This record gives sequence, structure tokens and C-alpha cells, in this order.
Amino acid sequence: MPHKILSIETSCDETAAAVYESEKGLMSSVLFSQVEQHKKFGGVVPELASRSHIEKISTIVQDALKQANSTFESIDIVAVTNSPGLPGSLLVGLCFAKSIAWAKNKKLIGVNHVEGHIFSSFLEQNVPFPHLCLVASGGHTSLCLVKDFGKYEVIGKTLDDAAGEAFDKIAKLINLPYPGGPIIENLATEERFYDFFTYPRSNKKTLNFSFSGLKTAVLYDLVKRGHYDMKTKTFLNSKDTALQKKVASSLLVCIGDIFCEKIELALKPYPEVKAVTFAGGVACNKYLKQRISKICDNKNIPFFAPSPKFCTDNGAMIAFVAQYKAEQNKFSNLELDIFT
Repeated sequence: MPHKILSIETSCDETAAAVYESEKGLMSSVLFSQVEQHKKFGGVVPELASRSHIEKISTIVQDALKQANSTFESIDIVAVTNSPGLPGSLLVGLCFAKSIAWAKNKKLIGVNHVEGHIFSSFLEQNVPFPHLCLVASGGHTSLCLVKDFGKYEVIGKTLDDAAGEAFDKIAKLINLPYPGGPIIENLATEERFYDFFTYPRSNKKTLNFSFSGLKTAVLYDLVKRGHYDMKTKTFLNSKDTALQKKVASSLLVCIGDIFCEKIELALKPYPEVKAVTFAGGVACNKYLKQRISKICDNKNIPFFAPSPKFCTDNGAMIAFVAQYKAEQNKFSNLELDIFT
């Protein structure tokens, strides 16, 4: 039966909403980013994030409905991210969604944020099953075997920091502004000047990731070379763009090596894999996409990645997951809660 979905995403520092029709596809996708609010703090401040969601959510939802030429009355289902994420941020979206569902007597669907990323490539492309999906963002890094809609297995995950978190922390270490990922990509020359790849990390024989040691490895390397003062915790060469480029380049290549190593390792025990997808905020990085795409070319399997607008947190991916959940009759009730 045809249905129209209003989705809401507030898991971290983006307030997003979208409208999706089962027969027509995505009708609208609206997003407000809080990057400028958090930039001066060098990262997301949870209390500020939740307050901003409260201020913006009504406007963002109304804009999504307007762009889709829809109203609350024409919506059949309200979908909302309820895990994982910042508790305060998640609660704003969940309370708003549940209020609409109760007041307008609409069906409700809770959606896992990571699952949204896993299936974000389907918003624009037809990806075959089964496939591998690497999800990498500021809060998550995982490798999944995706068997069907809603059927996936996490076969590798970060044991500590996420890849995007490593970009942000190391950018801050060398006096680059937040968010660090895009700035490091712009500075990098795709050449390794320093060998950070020898840092202590997860066993090469497992599919798990570990990025916490990477920041320490970069820090110790900078101290050894006289570029960082441990006592004052100061990068001593803040105006040395050439040095920042070398660190950024080495870091980018290093993370690319790690991603490729894990994907190649995962392809061995799963010969049935028909494609590889790369999703999440880090998937905006052109160099990393090229590295993974090259592996796929060598293995003669297709590679997929969402457009940048669907890599970062967005309501469209939440709506897509809700669409197949509705088809599977997987609805939530008003007792739906958050899980962090």
C-alpha cells in the first residue's frame, strides 16, 4: 500500500527532515548544520547541540513538508532516529516525532542512525546484495556485511575512536580548525611524508579498527621533531603550512591504508560479496573513495558511495530505511525510547 513518510534526524549536530513517498521516492530533504556554533569549541558541545535542535526542528520540518508540497495531514508515517547518538539531541527529535504521531494519529517508526548510513547509497543507486559497507564518520566506524534490506551483520567495528574523530583530533593537534576532515583533505597531497602507519593498532588479522593510537603516534612524532611542546600542549609551528600539509598528507594516506587493508581482508572470507559501499561523513573524502574504488576495480566488483549531501547526517536516509520497515510492517509504538 502506498505511503508517505516524514523523517526526522537529530542524532548529533545536524537538524534534518525529509519527505519520502513509496511510489515517487524522495520528495524533499532539508538540513541545518550547527558547525559554526561548535567550531570555536573545537568539537560538538552536547548541550549546545540539543538547544539548537529545539530552536530549529519545527522550522526544518515545516520546510521539508513545504518543499514536498505536503502537510501533516497528508503524511502516513513519522520516522525518527532513536539510536545511537547524543542523548539530548536524540530526545529532541524523538519527542517531536512522537508528538506529531500522537496528535495526528500517524504511525511511528524508530530508525537506527547507522542503519540509515548503511543504506544511504540506495537513495541514488541500485546496489546488489550481498555487499560490504564501510561506514565512517565522526562517531562511527564499522564494516558490515549487508544481506538484504534491514538484514546486515557488523563484522568489524572501531574498538575506540572513530575515523572522523581521528581526523578532528589530529587537526586540532596541528592547530587546524574544526571540523578537521575537510581541511585535512584540502591540505593533503596524497603523499606520505611521515610513517604513522606503524602506530599500535588492532590486529591485522581481525576486521576491527583502532584509531586512538593514531593521535598518540602523530603527537610523539611531532614532539620528536621539535614541533610540539608537551608542557604547554602547543603546536609550535602554527604558521608552517608546509608542515601541516605533510602531517595531513601522511595521515590521509595512513587512514586510506587502514580502510583498504580491512576491506581486502573482509573480501577473503566472503566471496559471495557483489559490491562495496562507502558511507558516512568520511565518505565525502575523494581520496579515500578513490583508494577503495581501486580495490574494487582490481577485484572486478562495483563500488558505490552516496553523494556528499547524503554522506553527512540527513533525513533522507532515515526516510529510506523507514520505507522498507513499513513494507515489512515493523512499526514502533509511543513507548519508543532512545538508545545511545
